[in-house]
Amino acid sequence: MKKDLKMIVRIAGITKESVVDGPGLRLVVFVQGCPHRCRGCQNPHTWDPEEGVDVSVGDLLEQIEANPLLKGITLSGGEPFMQPLPMAVLARAVRERAMDVITYTGYEWEKLLEMAETDPAVKQLLVGSDYLIDGPFIEEERELTLSFSGSRNQRIIDVKSSLATGKALLADWEGG
Repeated sequence: MKKDLKMIVRIAGITKESVVDGPGLRLVVFVQGCPHRCRGCQNPHTWDPEEGVDVSVGDLLEQIEANPLLKGITLSGGEPFMQPLPMAVLARAVRERAMDVITYTGYEWEKLLEMAETDPAVKQLLVGSDYLIDGPFIEEERELTLSFSGSRNQRIIDVKSSLATGKALLADWEGG
């Protein structure tokens, strides 16, 4: 595990305390690089995979451990599934500390399952996520009243239940 914590991830930035990226107080990691390039994206600075800064998974974990009030972390972007292995390592370490993991992705659940068939790191990141907010941001479906998603096409998926049943099951969050 110590070797895994030395793994490098390219990020656009971190928000140390957020209440808008999932339930409870969360640390948010904005991963650098995104192939989706959604029109109206609130984070277009995260698109270019050559931008951002490199940090180790261990450094991120230290920042997470520094705040005992955190309920969990949110992996956002950019696109976390562009760097699935270091994100999976971080997710596993966070869950070992009894916190939850929410992963935002522009990919739809069904596409991620296809990707996971040939990329074990994608599968690991899915397994390491408690909840997945899937689908691209679609500006024409933007909805400001949604909890934790930006457009009506996006789903908040309970990953464990969905993996067990083989179909996307929505999370049971009030307002979600």
